[in-house]
Amino acid sequence: MILNCFFFASSLAYPNSSRQLCDSCRGRAEVSRLIFAAASQKYEDIRYEIDEWPSHKAEMPLGQMPVLEFNGTKLPQSKSIARFLAKQFQLAGRDNFEQAKVDAVGDTIEDLLIKLTPVFYEQDESKKEELRKKYFDEELPKHLQNLDVLLKDFGNGGPFFVGNHLTWADLFFYDLFETILVMNENCLENYPRLK
Repeated sequence: MILNCFFFASSLAYPNSSRQLCDSCRGRAEVSRLIFAAASQKYEDIRYEIDEWPSHKAEMPLGQMPVLEFNGTKLPQSKSIARFLAKQFQLAGRDNFEQAKVDAVGDTIEDLLIKLTPVFYEQDESKKEELRKKYFDEELPKHLQNLDVLLKDFGNGGPFFVGNHLTWADLFFYDLFETILVMNENCLENYPRLK
């Protein structure tokens, strides 16, 4: 399998944090990389520098990445890729209902990500800080509460979101919180089950 994705050589640093996030290592394809790693599967990870992208854009079905190439067909959309790989490698849930629970957790994490995205794209620093504060004070707690409920209801008392075993939703949460914890290292303090 071949995973095509962007490779940006830059890093992000956040105020009040001693950590840096290396953007060249992650992005929308990272959950799929984590699935490959968790399943001990080999794959070809093709990354393009920003200046290389225009010459490859037309090769991609929707003119965007990530794209997974499987048996000669290119599959776009990061969550579709992650769900496909999770099913291929038994990280999607052990039956149809468990898969639905895993998808519910994944969709709840996606809701949290959608609310965070404007913070990254805002160019004005004072507006960015306003958005960041609103996100951590208002948005994130609502979504963490939802995830805490799902963990309690679906996790059978274990450390994983569904069924006491690793799924792609756990990897999605891990990937997103690698970023969020750089921005606010204390944001999970009121949610010990999510740590």
